[in-house]
Amino acid sequence: MSRRAKAKHSPDARSPGRAGPGGTASLAAVQPNKRRLTFAICVLLGLAVGAVFGQTLGHGFVNYDDGDYVYENAAILHGLSWQGVIWAFTHSHADNWHPLTTLSHMLDCQVYGLHPWGHHLTSVVLHGATAILLFLMLRQMSGAMWRSAFVAAVFAIHPLRVESVAWVSERKDVLSGLFFMLTLWAYVCHVQKQGAKRQSAISFPGSGFYWLALFLFTLGLLCKPMLVTLPFVLLLLDYWPLNRLASPEAGGPGSRFPAWLGLILEKIPFLLLTVAACVATVLAQQQVIESAQTFGIATRMGNALVSYAAYVWQMVYPVGLAVFYPHPGSGLPIWRVGMSVVVLLIITAGVMVGRRKHPYLLVGWLWYLGMLVPVIGLMQVGAQARADRYTYLPQIGLYMMVTWGVVELCAGWRHRRAVLGTVAAAILGGLLGAAYVQTGYWKDSVSLWTRDLACASESSLAHNSFGIALVGQGKLTEAIQQYERALQLNPDDVGVLCNLGLALATQGKPAEAIQQYERALQLKPDDFVAHNGLGVALAGQGKLAEAIQQFERALPLKPDDARVYFNLAVALANQGKLLEAIPQYERALQLKPDYADAHFYLGNALAGQGKLAEAIQHYERVLQLEPDHVEAHCNLGVALAAQGKLAEAIQHFERALQLKPDFAVAHNYLGIALASQGKSAEAMEQFQEALDLATAQNNTALAESIRARLKSYPPASLPPQTP
Repeated sequence: MSRRAKAKHSPDARSPGRAGPGGTASLAAVQPNKRRLTFAICVLLGLAVGAVFGQTLGHGFVNYDDGDYVYENAAILHGLSWQGVIWAFTHSHADNWHPLTTLSHMLDCQVYGLHPWGHHLTSVVLHGATAILLFLMLRQMSGAMWRSAFVAAVFAIHPLRVESVAWVSERKDVLSGLFFMLTLWAYVCHVQKQGAKRQSAISFPGSGFYWLALFLFTLGLLCKPMLVTLPFVLLLLDYWPLNRLASPEAGGPGSRFPAWLGLILEKIPFLLLTVAACVATVLAQQQVIESAQTFGIATRMGNALVSYAAYVWQMVYPVGLAVFYPHPGSGLPIWRVGMSVVVLLIITAGVMVGRRKHPYLLVGWLWYLGMLVPVIGLMQVGAQARADRYTYLPQIGLYMMVTWGVVELCAGWRHRRAVLGTVAAAILGGLLGAAYVQTGYWKDSVSLWTRDLACASESSLAHNSFGIALVGQGKLTEAIQQYERALQLNPDDVGVLCNLGLALATQGKPAEAIQQYERALQLKPDDFVAHNGLGVALAGQGKLAEAIQQFERALPLKPDDARVYFNLAVALANQGKLLEAIPQYERALQLKPDYADAHFYLGNALAGQGKLAEAIQHYERVLQLEPDHVEAHCNLGVALAAQGKLAEAIQHFERALQLKPDFAVAHNYLGIALASQGKSAEAMEQFQEALDLATAQNNTALAESIRARLKSYPPASLPPQTP
């Protein structure tokens, strides 16, 4: 039997089944078996995704865009609402316009709050569904069960998928991927229905599936504009495996139009949506698109060629994957560009030679090249050379051409099933293990950036982000070292200067912090973070009027940021302007309802005005958010005691002292409350303890107050706490 004949009877052949005992196809027996097998493969794909990415349910957010996308974005934190829907469609989100992705983050906050496991769960489920749809779509188009399953499995668990799935901010990848697959499915259904009716390809399709595909494509573009290349993918699928170019005429015999023209006309509505998405993307990203003066056209083309080759190599050898690959700029070695060109030309030549007998080679290669065009760097956005996430959908083309090619190459082998099955299992096992390890690096920010610096040590962004993570652990000295290293690599990075200023201010070095913020404002006079940070540093020096000026300059730059309203309110309160401070606290809480510090300080301001009932509400809210907030327990006790609720007040003073036994102020107020109940001996113990602690802590004012109180003991009442 010839190789061609053997291939025809392979398990992936498009015939409905094997011949039965009498020599005819036993459809009744075969079809249920295929359905069960299809279902089993779908379950296995879901389990594989769960095995690799299920660990993310124990991961947290990371400090790489997750703040902008979720936990520091007031519009997202409010959850899903009509106001949120309007905001999503009328505002850019993290320099992108992808309203459906924004709404998905809002929905997660509505359902899960700020519990990271829920946000990760959504991404894992979306990716699993996308992998299953890829398998079903390929099988429906080609009839090849095992080849489709292998492609879908590689897509599902390849280490290059980790960035798209394990990173909450990349929700746009998995969500747009789902709509991409649904669009292809609807389109294939349309084609099959058109074929059954023998309709012309150029008559405007009446199939509901066509309009469904157009609708799903629209939704996909609203998730991530990278899907603009989908019309091109549809044309590739028309060539293979749908084979719509087999007839020389679009509408069959008698048609005046060639098939290729009809198929292009059919895609016009898709192309119009593509143009609209491109315009919207350019408008949304105009602030982050690097000009040609920064990266010249030759530099961008060189990096694009190197990236095309690098993605191919990473598909085969996914080792040393980094979160951020710094753009080499003009420092890209010419030999790397030359080698990349040679590799790409060799692959292209092989594809062109074999395209007639093996059309999947051309389709897979053009799928890969074409889908990467929006993110290959010809229009540079950001400072990265390439990114693992960009391969999410484009590499499917490579998987298809390699899988179909290997199966056909081995079609004449005697033991091909056993050999291919063993090799496939080994490949998938290796990918699963590598992807599991890679996913583990996304557990938290420290783990992520430690790994990234091991892979790309000359990354200013990685050093900066690692510094931020270290600040979160209270390791200020180590963080400052990371910031300084980042500035050595990129001296004019405004973000790093601001982060260094914050770390220095937190260390109690406001003068040095101010120098960093002023340097940042020289480079970028309208930087919100620099104005806000400079205001905090000035306030730390007691320069409240100058600090307020900085906060007021920051407000128009980012009017939906709760931090600057809070900082402004604190500065006003410290000037004694409580009436002006209270509206600022309230505005901060409108933007961020769970802002514990804003509730606490607003409670202090209200208590200072004698509005004890309102103050108590805010202190109680603080304790709902942070049950171990020592100062909130103490101040709530003061307010309750001032209302005559001494028993409740004593409970809060005692709880504060359980959390912080050397809290002299709490000892003092507990003594006053006990004295008000007539428990003189117990009160004296608290006063003496407070006096000893205040003296040891050099709190002269408190010590003198206690001595004066002891002279006129017992006190008549408990005064309210002031800010």
